Amino acid sequence: MKMKTAILIITAIALAVGFALFQISKSRKAATTAAQPSVSNNACLLGQGGCANQAQENTGVASLTSNELASMLLKKDFFFVNVHVPYEGEIKGTDAFIPYNEIGNSPDELPKDKNAKIVLYCRSGRMSGIAKEMLAKLGYTNVSDLAGGMLDWEKNGYEIVKK
Repeated sequence: MKMKTAILIITAIALAVGFALFQISKSRKAATTAAQPSVSNNACLLGQGGCANQAQENTGVASLTSNELASMLLKKDFFFVNVHVPYEGEIKGTDAFIPYNEIGNSPDELPKDKNAKIVLYCRSGRMSGIAKEMLAKLGYTNVSDLAGGMLDWEKNGYEIVKK
């Protein structure tokens, strides 16, 4: 009898701990998702409304698909920055090369206007995501990056220029 009682108590404790861990995991995932919005709607970046996420509309921080960036490059009206280190190529139309980990220390290389449209990219999207958040913290209000970076750009049939 004591053995059955002990097994029941252990099972109840395991279920309670498992449920608590599930709730913690679920709340962390929700916080992470809310903290890292992504936009696939060009209208939001271009200030034409239609943002699915109100937080993005207020901060101007967004991610672009390769196809969206290709369309934007046809009528380029933004400052275009490669933040990847080391150099592994570039997308035609790039205005500057600023290492992602130095972007906060490079005010002379960035637009003076904190509302200027800035698009960042790197090889995979990781470095540009870090740089994007840094610029947002510095007060830039219209910053986006290429989701998936140059890898996604090439995967979608666009050219990477190697110098």
